[in-house]
Amino acid sequence: MGETDAKVLVASAPGRICLFGEHQDYLGLPVIAAAIDLTISLRASRRSQPGFLMSLPDVGQAVEIDPNVLQIYVERRDYLRSCVNVLRRLGVTWPTGYDIEVHGSIPINAGVSSSSAMVVMWLRFLLSAGSPLLTFTPEALARWAYESEVVEFGEPGGMMDHYCSALGGILQIDTRPPFICHRFDVALSGFVLGHSLEPKATLETLGRVRQDVAEGVAEMKQLLPGFSLADTPVEVADLFLGVIHPVHARRVRANLVNRDLTIAADPALSEGDSIRVGRLLSAHHEQLRDGLDLSTPKIERMIEAADAAGALGAKINGSGGGGCMFAYAPGREDAVAEAIRRAGGKAWIVRVATV
Repeated sequence: MGETDAKVLVASAPGRICLFGEHQDYLGLPVIAAAIDLTISLRASRRSQPGFLMSLPDVGQAVEIDPNVLQIYVERRDYLRSCVNVLRRLGVTWPTGYDIEVHGSIPINAGVSSSSAMVVMWLRFLLSAGSPLLTFTPEALARWAYESEVVEFGEPGGMMDHYCSALGGILQIDTRPPFICHRFDVALSGFVLGHSLEPKATLETLGRVRQDVAEGVAEMKQLLPGFSLADTPVEVADLFLGVIHPVHARRVRANLVNRDLTIAADPALSEGDSIRVGRLLSAHHEQLRDGLDLSTPKIERMIEAADAAGALGAKINGSGGGGCMFAYAPGREDAVAEAIRRAGGKAWIVRVATV
């Protein structure tokens, strides 16, 4: 975030890929994710009239907001207004009006955190343009973004996306309060993002999987009172999973295995063991596909094409049911990107982003 001159403000935030721990952040389980260099950004110029007049040409919309009154939400996920309400509760006001133009390179509704990046970007602008100027940490920004996007609307979801957009880099996130982040000090490259061009229903998928897991956990606790997704070994859970509802059993077991894969990925990433990282990514995808039912035939074709072109590993990215996958293919990025395109997807070679 920065002022380019006395009358202009700019803000941006990156999208993200989830390396390990997909569908685990809302369960209090660890995740490892990386911000990527696809971004959403704005440029704001002061205007003589109060309020914000926003142009969003990428989606063909224009929005006008008076930030100094309580915002009434006019749509189901009215994140621009919810951010204003969250900061108003902290005592922020906006004495100056702005004309604002927003552009983005993050594919929308594709599992790459376009909505969370937009929320983080918008909060950065609101904090810079507001009075008083609040001193805040990136972690505080992530929490305000989570409040604006998830808590304000009572929706499912965790804080992984908000931490990635607010902090950047490759992060291991302990998603249990107080949500501690650890940044990997490693230069990891070789990621290729592939968009299936299939729309996905993020909240519906999150809600369905979350409900299945919650019911499975409740069933397991009836059989094994000390059962915990965070601590119970898979081999112990296997003694009881055959008794509960089979769909719930698949969901619970997939989360237990993914928990262990995420733990195993920590040393592999820290040591820069590319071969092991790739194998763990593919093992994670198997659980997302077979245990949580998140993949689609087209995404499977894209992953198979990436593997055949030399990727070390690949997985679906985001809530699933469509959207994106990514491949880890250091040294083979161009070949893998072309293979994904031949399989019917859109491909980007992406890099880990800092903020």
